[in-house]
Amino acid sequence: MGNLFGRKRRSRVTEQDRAVLQQRDKLRQYQKRLSLGLERERALARQLLRDGKKEKAMLLLKKKRYQEQLLDKTENQISNLERMVQDIEFTQIEMKVIEGLKIGNECLNKMHQVMSIEEVERIIGETQDAVEYQRQIDELLAGSLTEEDEDAILEELNAITQEQLELPEVPSEPLPEKIPEVSPVENRPKAELVAAS
Repeated sequence: MGNLFGRKRRSRVTEQDRAVLQQRDKLRQYQKRLSLGLERERALARQLLRDGKKEKAMLLLKKKRYQEQLLDKTENQISNLERMVQDIEFTQIEMKVIEGLKIGNECLNKMHQVMSIEEVERIIGETQDAVEYQRQIDELLAGSLTEEDEDAILEELNAITQEQLELPEVPSEPLPEKIPEVSPVENRPKAELVAAS
């Protein structure tokens, strides 16, 4: 059916990876062939011993021993190839990290070119000047009130405070005396008390 969007999906396996993986697969096939051959030769050596051909059996076992050593060497080569694949993958990751750092460094350098230390100092100075100017305006406005205005403000503040502190009226007649309460358990008939327990 193909890709729905017409774009080929890019494989993450590189040519180097393919070469290493093919080599590994060939070594594994070779390993299987050697293992099967070892089993056949062992069975053949047993047959030769039964037939009384000890020298031929000995020669066959020497060949078998040599092939076992080849099998061990093949296993080591496969381990080396797998380690190499891991090293290549890690190196590729490192290269991506370094490329990312390089791009980030270039971006920072461009930002530093746009905004120099002198520019930052100028902006901070202008901000401090604006704050000082606003403080002076606030002081002028606060000082423009007359003493009568200050008194009127204080009176209004006191009036608001009194409104918030007004308490409800206290009743003038005396409060009724407390009537002792009767427990609901005491009023129940004795039969109900026994059934409840």
